[in-house]
Amino acid sequence: MRSWITCLIVLSFCVSMSLAADAPPTATTAAAPTESKEQRDARMKWWREARFGMFIHWGLYAIPAGEWKGQEIPRIGEWIQNYGHIPRSEYAQLAQQFNPVKFDAKQWVGIAKDAGMKYIVITSKHHDGFALWDSKVSDYDIMATPFKRDILKELADACHEQGIRLCFYHSIMDWHHDDAQGARDPNYDNRKGEANPNWARYRDTYLKPQIKELLTNYGDIGVMWFDGEWIPDWTEEQGKELEAFCKSIQPKLIVNNRVGKARNSMKGMNKYANAAGDFGTPEQEVPATGFPAGVDWESCMTMNNTWGFKKNDDKWKSQEKLIRTLIETASKGGNFLLNVGPTAAGEIPPPSVERLAAIGRWMKVNGEAIYGTTASPFAAELPWGRVTQKPGKLYLHVMTWPSDGKVVVPVTNAATKAYLLAKPDSSLKTATADMGVTIAVPAEMPDKDATVIVLEIDGPPKVIEPAKSGG
Repeated sequence: MRSWITCLIVLSFCVSMSLAADAPPTATTAAAPTESKEQRDARMKWWREARFGMFIHWGLYAIPAGEWKGQEIPRIGEWIQNYGHIPRSEYAQLAQQFNPVKFDAKQWVGIAKDAGMKYIVITSKHHDGFALWDSKVSDYDIMATPFKRDILKELADACHEQGIRLCFYHSIMDWHHDDAQGARDPNYDNRKGEANPNWARYRDTYLKPQIKELLTNYGDIGVMWFDGEWIPDWTEEQGKELEAFCKSIQPKLIVNNRVGKARNSMKGMNKYANAAGDFGTPEQEVPATGFPAGVDWESCMTMNNTWGFKKNDDKWKSQEKLIRTLIETASKGGNFLLNVGPTAAGEIPPPSVERLAAIGRWMKVNGEAIYGTTASPFAAELPWGRVTQKPGKLYLHVMTWPSDGKVVVPVTNAATKAYLLAKPDSSLKTATADMGVTIAVPAEMPDKDATVIVLEIDGPPKVIEPAKSGG
């Protein structure tokens, strides 16, 4: 993972897709599909309604857990090979130690489901090149370990049983494969080096065949979540072609914007108009103003400071912070992808499980105010909190309880009903004034993490714009 501010992504399926200029034609080249707005909306429907998913970063890097030869390696755990300057031959030996005997796919999926998550995105292959499935393309996979069980198959089965969408993260770059390394630095990340002259061979005989395995052998996949596109070998045109290749196998598939090159800056966005991918991917942040209406996006975030497991990282976000981040993301029209980094033994760390359980308890009561909602009609956060909406309903996520016992909603609509979402039979008094609809609330805040009030209104919200200051 890399902490870059993500640019605006607008996908156009009417752009022809082709391989990069240096790439020879192959049998796997796919033509771009044509898709109407209605077809796109139907394909994206489940994802837009889900709002909340689990990210799982798991691989060989969970074994050193942030340390190498007695030395703590700084920064994120899954990059230990790079940050620790570990030769490929040494790092690859970790496969002989990978034996996660406590891994229980049903338990993992159950934890996600109980948290109110609707989909799971797991690292099928991270930058280190190790595959968590039984790949016929490579021997550097789960079958080379003492464990010898196809993790993705077990997860696919558990997700199907429990009604959770399975999605795959997949790294475009690969620190293990010779043809994927920068010409000047064969062991580490080539983002600052030169492109490999054999890159096309890696792409066509290794990268794409592995992706085909993922999209052929594990049932319907919700999302292909790419990463590692920043390397000089990769181009926007290759990204568009790879997206088309994926959708030629599973037409209902959703693909993130990191399949292409446009995520890094406004300059990149302008350079790559009609960029590859279906949704933007801000990382470790919720954009201050979200994304423009009509642009899909998802914020991915850690619970502590790392994606892959690090035994010494105990800087955990509170349950209140995580619940409120979920609310903030939904109020701006985005999805929230929250990460767990399982241990080498195959267990999701207890602090993660505890926080997910707390989020789940909140979601069991308040999920209606998250799932299937659209962004707040208000341009900014209101003094007491944030808003999500459905037709005829405003969900008021109150995080600062008003000392005067009044929640003011700046709309001119007639209020037909107001009540606590936790108590649908309750009735809160409303009044209409120049400042908007005022709701009388109890003296004490019922839920300290966030209390949701439902305001039913007549028609679409008619927002009272704040007065401008200055002369």
